Parts: sequence; structure tokens; C-alpha cells
Amino acid sequence: MADDPSKKDLPTASVVPPRTERGGMVIDPTVLVAGSLVALVGVGVLAAFLWMVPSAAAREAVSACRGMRGFERVNPALCPAGQPCNLPVPAPDFTATDHQGKPVKLSDFRGKVVLLNFWASWCGVCKTEKPSLAGTSGDLGSDDFVVISLASDRTWSDVLVATIRALAPHATVPTAETGDLPLSAALDAYRKALPSGVPYKVLLDPPADDGNIGAITASWGIKAVPESALIDRKGNIRAYFVNKRDWESPVAQTCLRSIIDED
Repeated sequence: MADDPSKKDLPTASVVPPRTERGGMVIDPTVLVAGSLVALVGVGVLAAFLWMVPSAAAREAVSACRGMRGFERVNPALCPAGQPCNLPVPAPDFTATDHQGKPVKLSDFRGKVVLLNFWASWCGVCKTEKPSLAGTSGDLGSDDFVVISLASDRTWSDVLVATIRALAPHATVPTAETGDLPLSAALDAYRKALPSGVPYKVLLDPPADDGNIGAITASWGIKAVPESALIDRKGNIRAYFVNKRDWESPVAQTCLRSIIDED
């Protein structure tokens, strides 16, 4: 019996999605949707990356500076109303004198990152810290970063002799037979030992009384040196270091650069 054509299976019609014609080109809406989703995902990833970058930089700064024990304590003298506080805190402004007797304010360096190092000529630990302080100042010193060394001393002769002994230990250092070494003799020895000078700024902070801590240093609540404060461009103390540090160590470089590289 011949097959009934009406009983044969009919071919299944394929479902073709509608197309949109534009400018002679046929655009598949499914392609448009998929492309839009990919674009949205890309925008989302970019936004997340841009959001995470500042956070990552902040975490790097905290981690590196913490690795240097840069948050050991905040001296109450640096806190508002003398109450316990946490970093960051505004760095108290001060005026000290340079080697030419010129007054210099800490706020003169606003807009730069400042590593402020408190020391004294009579401090043996400060002597061992000076080479790495000079090294990092030479490596990182720029329009964005400056090292200031604030000396708790009464005379520039003491400061110059201590600097020679720290940075040019094999140089001849004059001594006074009686009384203080004349400044002219100290300057002559300094120029011979360190003809290029030092890569950081040195300011004098004489004690206000019979003690051995400078008046400015004491106003920061410091009772022993060395101590150092890392101050950002806005004048806020971001890290504080009690005792000496190796400023040329990788962790120190990361801590300093993380603040220098901030916008």
C-alpha cells in the first residue's frame, strides 16, 4: 500500500530570531545583548580596579610603616588637648635656625613629604643612624621629599663635629684644649671631611634650660633621641618612630615611598 503523503513527517521549521536591518547590515539582537553584557562586565572590573588601587596603596603604606614599628605610640603632647589619640595627627609647627642663623619653619615644607629626625651630637645611637639617613635622603630627595635633622645642641660646632664623626669617621676632627671648639675650626674640618655637605637639612634646637633636650624637641614630648616623624604633604604625622631605624632597608624605602607616591 502506498504511503499516504499526508501521513509523512513534515520537516520541523527552524526558529530564526528576528533580525534588525540597519544601513544594509543585518544585526543579530543576541549579539547586541552579549556584547552589552561583556562591556558592562569590563566597566565593572575597571571601576573595581580603580576603587581598589587607593585602598591597596593605603594598605601598603600602613603595612610597611607598621613593619618598621611606625605606630608604637603617639606622644600625648602631639594629641589635641593632650588626650590619647591615634595617627594621623597634625605636626606641631616650629621655627628653628639653619647654619646661617636663618629661621626655618616646618610649615615652609608644606606640600612635601618630610622625614623629621630628632637627634643630638651627644647621642651615640644617633651617630649610627646618620649614614642610613643620609643614604635615603640622597636616594629619595626631590621636590616631593626632604629630610630634616633637628639637633638638640647648643652650638653649631658640636653639630658639625658630630656630623663628621658619623659620616666621615676616618676624617681628622679637631678638639678644643679648653672650652668649646671655635666655629671657624669646626667649619674648616667639616668642609675638608664632607666637601659636598650632607644631603639633608640640619637645624639647631638649643635646650631652653640646663637639660640636653632641645626646646622644640621637648615641646613634642620627646625625652630621649633619636625619634623620627614621617609627615605627609598636608602636614599630618603619618608614622612615628621611637629610637633608630635603618632608613635604607627595603621596608623603610617602601614605607617612605608609599607616602611620597600619594596623590
